[in-house]
This record gives sequence, C-alpha cells and structure tokens, in this order.
Amino acid sequence: MKFITMVKTLNPEVAINPPPELMGAIVQLGMEAGAKMTETGGMALAGTVTTRKGQMITDGPFAEAKEMVGGYAIYELDTEAEIVRWTERFVELHRQHWPEWDGEVSILHLQQFNMAG
Repeated sequence: MKFITMVKTLNPEVAINPPPELMGAIVQLGMEAGAKMTETGGMALAGTVTTRKGQMITDGPFAEAKEMVGGYAIYELDTEAEIVRWTERFVELHRQHWPEWDGEVSILHLQQFNMAG
C-alpha cells in the first residue's frame, strides 16, 4: 500500500528554524525506513483553486513562496498500522528536539487508478 504523509507547522510565528539535532534525527529515521520511504521533500504553497456556489476562485500562482508549508514523505508499506507508527516516531522526534513546534501530520492512503484503456 502507498501512503503520503504531509507535515504542517501550526505555529510558524514561533517555530521558525528547526534545530540541527532535529534534522539529524529525521535523516536517521529516514535511513532506518530505507526503501519503505520512496520519496520525501518540502512543500510550499503555489496556489489554490476552489469552487463555491458555482464560482471558481483561483489564488495564485504565487511569484515566490513566502514560507515553507511543511514537508511530505511517500511510503510503501503493508498496513495502515505501519504508517501510523512511522508517523508517530517522526512527531516524537519533533517533541524531543523542538518542543516549541506545534504541528500536525496528515496521513493519506493513496488509491491508484488505471488510466489506460
């Protein structure tokens, strides 16, 4: 099963720069995940497209990303319980090394469709 986790900082006015110890611990966790984590990176808001009451509202594209929204990781795992455990470990690293950070990690189970045919 394929999952994507998306990290969002809830207090960017306080949690500005992650400490190097946190970044080192995250790299270590990624190394432990190995081939189970197939991709990872940062995210910045590029724009939004919304429909409300029959009207389309587009905000963006933004000329430059003013702030990092967070990050993501894609995993190939056997169960939903595994992705929850990896995510808990990731958040625990933040609790240990960056206690002023408030954030959330959303876990999405990716459903792939065959577009051929």
